[in-house]
Amino acid sequence: MSINRRHLLAGLAGIPAIGAASIASAQTKSADIPFSLADLRGTANANELGLRPGTIDDQSRMLQDILDRAHAEDKPVFLPPGNYFVSNILLPARTRLMGVPGASRLIYSGNGHLLMGENAAHIELTGLVIDGANRGLHSYAEAAIRMNNIDHLVIDNCQVLGSLEKGIQVDRSKGRIERTRISGAGGDCGIYAFENRGLSIVNNEISDCVNGGILVHRWKMGEDGTIVSGNRIARIGAVNGGTGQWGNGINVFRAGNVMVSNNHISDCAFSAIRSNAGNDVQITGNTCLRSGETAIYSEFEFNGAVISNNIINGGGRGISIANFLQGGRLAVVSGNLIRNINTPSPYKDDDHLWFEGISVEADTVVTGNVIEDALNFGLILGWGPYLRDLVVTSNVIRGSKTGIAVSVVEGSGPTHIADNTISGSSNGGVIGYRWKDAVTDELAGAEKSGFNHLTVERNRIS
Repeated sequence: MSINRRHLLAGLAGIPAIGAASIASAQTKSADIPFSLADLRGTANANELGLRPGTIDDQSRMLQDILDRAHAEDKPVFLPPGNYFVSNILLPARTRLMGVPGASRLIYSGNGHLLMGENAAHIELTGLVIDGANRGLHSYAEAAIRMNNIDHLVIDNCQVLGSLEKGIQVDRSKGRIERTRISGAGGDCGIYAFENRGLSIVNNEISDCVNGGILVHRWKMGEDGTIVSGNRIARIGAVNGGTGQWGNGINVFRAGNVMVSNNHISDCAFSAIRSNAGNDVQITGNTCLRSGETAIYSEFEFNGAVISNNIINGGGRGISIANFLQGGRLAVVSGNLIRNINTPSPYKDDDHLWFEGISVEADTVVTGNVIEDALNFGLILGWGPYLRDLVVTSNVIRGSKTGIAVSVVEGSGPTHIADNTISGSSNGGVIGYRWKDAVTDELAGAEKSGFNHLTVERNRIS
């Protein structure tokens, strides 16, 4: 979205202000103070330049003036502790605004946007509380903090709360969002990262958002390179409804070369991590607890995924590598620990199988995983004829009704099942399925499977 800076700044003149006389007095005072008198090691102190903490007056014009003059002299601005009511702040091309973490609070006064930056060289926000005050944003704003086309963006050690829309939205930018706490976002998500050019979203806390945690999206499939690592995400809802479009802790859509690693994700209405049409995505080392549907998804038109060394405890499915019908293929699923897959589906679906530890379809290696107490299936291999070039080896499956369900529908492709250990499976260790129906006896002990596409050997069933 293109924002006309001149129009936005001109529009500030039309915003009603409380205490206009005190604002005019403060502006006159600040105009008489050169930055040289307000500097602290090169930093402009916003209070010494006229901004007043604790007043209920709208101080938007004063803060905008301070930021603009700091930009002209390439100086950082320090915001001392206190509450400052502002709106429609357009961050200049070189902005460094810093506060005292947890104490320097910018509170949205309404009628437009809160903080916005566009086509900037360097924007840095540190140690600030950004409070949307549960006031409505205009449609162009979309988030309490909205950044577009920033060459170097830093949002560090901030808090973002009370936004009726997204918490932070960053488009077509480079930089990082780190050590920031976002809670209660009422829009699509806590952080929305759209078509970026090298963004890191690391070590943040995101909780109690009504539709999503972190979304990494693009209009068209392409390289993105966003890194999502070390975040703690909890209690994500799905107020917008649907069957998985919303309600995810981390959602990747059409973005390639994204790394999702070492995040702690709990109590999401749908998936902890959901990658839709994301090529060459790595999902590694995450802890995913009590997911409402599938804990980790790689689905639809993806081409290449590595899902390894994750811990999953709770969900309707553990890991799903799906949609070969739409071109979804090519994956490694290894070293994952998956437990307690028995959560009822959040929507009605009688057309598919449920409660499996891992399901895969095409061009995939599944190895070295441990699955315990996946209610119905340890592994589901293929869906009808959508099965090709699977190698399934050295997995441990305990306490599932069926250890491995493998498609034997006509048109299924080469599948090799070997050296797995399966225990406590009352309905069988390796069973052939036609869609939802079991159609063979135990295949693990047979000299030959009886199906040209299927090799089953050296599995231990107990």
